Amino acid sequence: MTAIVLRIIIYAAIAGFIYFGVRRLWRDLTGQVRGTGSANRRVRPQPDLNEQARPDVIELKRGADGVYRPGGDSDRR
Repeated sequence: MTAIVLRIIIYAAIAGFIYFGVRRLWRDLTGQVRGTGSANRRVRPQPDLNEQARPDVIELKRGADGVYRPGGDSDRR
């Protein structure tokens, strides 16, 4: 009798996880389809041009080997 109750609880838990997972996926997908307005789109943040002028910002340059290094670092190699 205990095995039957335990099996029913396990099946109910699995069914619950599947139901809520499918429900969440459906809600996410329909939200993307309905969200064609500009308010629901992800807006890319604008770069802060004042940040580049700060003294603690380091400009990295790509070397011949594809690794990004500070500008003066490639002269030392």
